[in-house]
Amino acid sequence: MLEIFQQHINNNLNFLKKTKLLIAISGGLDSVVLTHLCHQLGLHIGLAHCNFNLRGEESDGDEEFVLQLSEDLELEVFIENFDTETFAKDHKLSTQMAARTLRYHWFSELAEQLHFDYILTAHHADDNLETFLINLSRGTGLEGLTGIPEVHGKIIRPLLHFSREQLEQYALKNRITWREDSSNASNKYLRNKLRHEVIPVLKDINPQLLQNFQLTQAHLQDSKTIIDDSIEEVLKKTVTNMSEHEIHFSIEKIKGLSHPKAYLYHMLKDYQFTEWQDVTDLLDAQSGKQVCSKSHCLLKNRDELILFRTINDTPEKVIVISEENKRVKTPLGTLRFELTDSLETGNPSTIYVDKDLLKYPLTVKKWEKGDYFYPFGMESKKKLSKFFKDEKLSILEKEKVWLLCSNQDIVWILNYRADNRFKITDKTHNILKITLDNDT
Repeated sequence: MLEIFQQHINNNLNFLKKTKLLIAISGGLDSVVLTHLCHQLGLHIGLAHCNFNLRGEESDGDEEFVLQLSEDLELEVFIENFDTETFAKDHKLSTQMAARTLRYHWFSELAEQLHFDYILTAHHADDNLETFLINLSRGTGLEGLTGIPEVHGKIIRPLLHFSREQLEQYALKNRITWREDSSNASNKYLRNKLRHEVIPVLKDINPQLLQNFQLTQAHLQDSKTIIDDSIEEVLKKTVTNMSEHEIHFSIEKIKGLSHPKAYLYHMLKDYQFTEWQDVTDLLDAQSGKQVCSKSHCLLKNRDELILFRTINDTPEKVIVISEENKRVKTPLGTLRFELTDSLETGNPSTIYVDKDLLKYPLTVKKWEKGDYFYPFGMESKKKLSKFFKDEKLSILEKEKVWLLCSNQDIVWILNYRADNRFKITDKTHNILKITLDNDT
């Protein structure tokens, strides 16, 4: 397998050979094999392990195993402990989603601070098939069927073309040990039920299941790329006006499309609509008719459809924050400000800044064309329009972006990225913790 893996890196991920890589390692088979493969190829790697404190002594055993592996392979290792259950409760998330949120936020933060170019995860072909079946069973659009991407920004998944069976054979052949997560044996979760009861039957029916599935997904991904490009062009033609709180669509231009219902779905799917036939019927409804989701309404107004947000009060154009303010409501939730003596990583809704670098009053406002900032971890400035493009934000997603600013300088693109100019350094005397709480 090492030779095949090396060929895959050379042919498809050659850029990894000259970069600094951070491997997300749990101690399980997949991530341990990925670590050994990358180490064998001489790639420049470090390890990052999350202890979610969900399995007591077993979680601590995973941490000890990873520490020993890093020592055996002479690799740099980073360990972070999380109070996952509290985070899940505070943010109204499932335990699995809370762990995922904490994990990826910490990996990204670590990569930025220590200048790792990419983060490697050990998702493999069986994981991809499980994700496909989960989405299929719950009902999904094309985006739910295209599976886990091999390259997604700084996240790279170099094992996606390999099966779990291949990984296990490699580990056994090379006498590589790993840790077994006891929760993986339980059928409490849908993923485990599919893994233990459904997929083995499918593989028994068709031994080439994984190979055929990968071919199908390649076709679906090609189709999705074409659709995404088409939707972006359609938005440019059908959006007639975009203000701070509304987006206006031309009914005439939507009805002129080859499949209006399908286009409406792709244009509006991020706004929690579910009754797509009702949405489509608005095209021919009387003026004043509307369809609402949990967060937005779509109103028929003469020759337009107007999309507007229904939750939260209509905010002021600019929200002013004095130095005395400790809690301030914004369109995205409540901002909390407090001085602290320590930094805690792992919360994607919190940033830490040097308070003495801020100029009060602070403001929260919508972004404007020409705005720029210095992304955390970078010394050079970047236009927000370029940042949004790199983040692959759609026209509609950009409409929901708000900024926390000091004078005219961006401190934080709320929910996305902090500015490097206000970061904590060894010269910082007053650390300000800023947290965005979701009120919805």
